[in-house]
Amino acid sequence: QVHLVESGGGLVQAGGSLRLSCAASGRTFSSYTMGWFRQAPGKEREFVGAIRWSGGAYSADYADSVNGRFTMYADNAKNTMYLQMNKLKPEDTAVHYCATAFGTLANPTNPNLYEYWGQGTQVTVSS
Repeated sequence: QVHLVESGGGLVQAGGSLRLSCAASGRTFSSYTMGWFRQAPGKEREFVGAIRWSGGAYSADYADSVNGRFTMYADNAKNTMYLQMNKLKPEDTAVHYCATAFGTLANPTNPNLYEYWGQGTQVTVSS
């Protein structure tokens, strides 16, 4: 059984930073795709970024809306993935979720391909 727990959300002013964590149990990162998604009230869940493992190294993909402001990285020893969010904007306000899928997804932006999800952590950015 895989269990994901997010933490690190909170309230921050526009231009500020937050770092989200996603601790995984029951699964190691090196054989899976790990993704971040977010959902604002009244909106569909949207892709934020994903880490995909291949050949012993990982690559990160980001949504255009966060590229250059957000950075994903993983600590294999702690089985934890991080989302460093800088230059936050009010439109980043949402519940942020981490998710995991078996293998290296060809299309990591599709939430339906992920098997397990965390409970989410709220990020609120004030203007």
